[in-house]
Amino acid sequence: MAPSNIGYSLRECGHHFRRNWTTVLGAVVTIFLSLFIIGLFVLGSAMLNSMIGGVEDQVTIQAFLSDDADQADVESYQAEIESWDNVESVTYKTKDQALEEFRTSMSNRNAADAVTALDGENPLPASLVVRVLDAQEVESTAQRIMDDPAFTEICDDSSNPAGDVQYGQGTVERLLSLASYIRIAAVALVILLTFVAFVFINNTIRLAITARRREIGIMRLVGASNGFIRGPFIMEGTVEAIIGALLAIAALAVGANTLLPELQQNLSFLAFEIPATTLYICFAGLLVIGVIIGLFGSAIAMRRYLKV
Repeated sequence: MAPSNIGYSLRECGHHFRRNWTTVLGAVVTIFLSLFIIGLFVLGSAMLNSMIGGVEDQVTIQAFLSDDADQADVESYQAEIESWDNVESVTYKTKDQALEEFRTSMSNRNAADAVTALDGENPLPASLVVRVLDAQEVESTAQRIMDDPAFTEICDDSSNPAGDVQYGQGTVERLLSLASYIRIAAVALVILLTFVAFVFINNTIRLAITARRREIGIMRLVGASNGFIRGPFIMEGTVEAIIGALLAIAALAVGANTLLPELQQNLSFLAFEIPATTLYICFAGLLVIGVIIGLFGSAIAMRRYLKV
């Protein structure tokens, strides 16, 4: 579309919107619903990733230590683990801290009864709490600790070092596997929905252009160039796509600002959070997708009427 044709295309676009507002409304609604569903899945995937990431961040390795372990050896081994590339932090948990954590993790009545039954003794061992940078590496890091001779010298049961390393074996593997499947499925769904949206929007634009095939034929008979004929239709498709995209963005923004705080308040144990950067990227992506679909959808639908 030549720059000189932009003004004419805009005027024709406005005239068509007024004359055939029902057709335009149908195209806009189709684009709005398609992009809204895509945005909904994108933001849902982002929220799901945030929830999974919050659970993954809580995955730690506990390496239990012997009461007789020399404190210097413990500090030396703690420093060694901290030097590993995949380790974020290593915290030393004393016996008293372990007992206090046990007390707070149980109901008040059960905790009081259990602590009373101990008769002043603390059977819980001290431990090193290891947090890794990537939850996918928790198993390999735990195995490395189990196989380390330095840990065998200070662990609670030197005859079975593997028994003194706990990280939720089995549960963690299932969680990480499920998280990977969910992320792959989310990406595949977004791609599929984008393709379906393109097909629906293209068909809607095609129907609108088919209804005006006589107008196109008359323009061709009077010698109008393909570019001149194509301009108003491409402009209409683009404007319809932009309006539909903006409506989808507005609906998603309102939903994110109203529903997410309610979910977070009622289900505080889960992280219903979508970073602002993700929101802006999603909104910009929807606008770009809408413009691209409007441009290419109109151009593709016009081809059959512009063949010589």
